[in-house]
Amino acid sequence: MAACPCGRGRDYADCCGPLHDGAPACDAEALMRSRYTAYVREDADYLLRSWHPSTRPAELAFDGPKAQRLTWLKLDVLRHLATGDDTTEVEFVARYRIGGGSVVRMREHSRFVREGGHWFYLDAVPD
Repeated sequence: MAACPCGRGRDYADCCGPLHDGAPACDAEALMRSRYTAYVREDADYLLRSWHPSTRPAELAFDGPKAQRLTWLKLDVLRHLATGDDTTEVEFVARYRIGGGSVVRMREHSRFVREGGHWFYLDAVPD
């Protein structure tokens, strides 16, 4: 049993694992947490599937030089705000390390949209 990186304190198989296997997220926060876990696990396929087609990049790669690879350390969700029936913003702080360097703190307001019963990451709103 492995702890899920998303910070909910549950086992991966009972937390983000089902979403990575195709189950729909119950809300935008769950999708955001599962996307963080996908970054930790370097699961580009899930990240692309959960990204809205209107803003999704053509590809994601995790195969950069080891000195520039990210090590994700912690996720803190600060706010989950419904902005409409099918739109939500999630504000979070993620901490990571690049190579052996110091810890970087990334704060983001992400926007999500629900279409066809599935939540998708849309984009980040600048502060």
